[in-house]
Amino acid sequence: MIKNSNYLQARVTFLEMYKRPQNSVTPPLHQRLAIMKAFDVPVHFYRYLYELIGKQHHWIVRHRMDDQTLKNLLSSTLTQIHILYVDGCPAGFAEINLRQMPERGEIVYFGLVPDYQGRRLSKFFLQEIILSLWDENPEKIIIQTNTLDNPRALQLYQKCGFEPIDFKDVLIEKWK
Repeated sequence: MIKNSNYLQARVTFLEMYKRPQNSVTPPLHQRLAIMKAFDVPVHFYRYLYELIGKQHHWIVRHRMDDQTLKNLLSSTLTQIHILYVDGCPAGFAEINLRQMPERGEIVYFGLVPDYQGRRLSKFFLQEIILSLWDENPEKIIIQTNTLDNPRALQLYQKCGFEPIDFKDVLIEKWK
């Protein structure tokens, strides 16, 4: 691969799920939790969560997107944003892409705010997102992760029922 100080090497793993999970995940105790599907998400709020969660992992796509393009994406009925709240504070979000339905639904982004990591929220939140997406009746659900994401992401996705189907080595632009 070409060496360039503006890019990082990463391995992307592509995963798929072909059937709705039958097991449920118990919510973590002693935390007031709410997962809300957000409609007409303000661009500044989306950018706040995206940066807070994704900057350390070099999520760059939405960061580089201009406000109008992002607004159009967020207001589309083919994009769903789900926000996890803990004790009234935003603690994570997921972005779902329905553009390839009914063939597949895609979890484009999934993550927790750093302050809420390590509280046993990830598996519960991801399972709820997966179940919500299965309610849309896709033939399968896809997700991807890479080696710049949280080191436990791949393991979490597999525990929730995703199967790796392929991988690819890529260069990812650094977040500056």
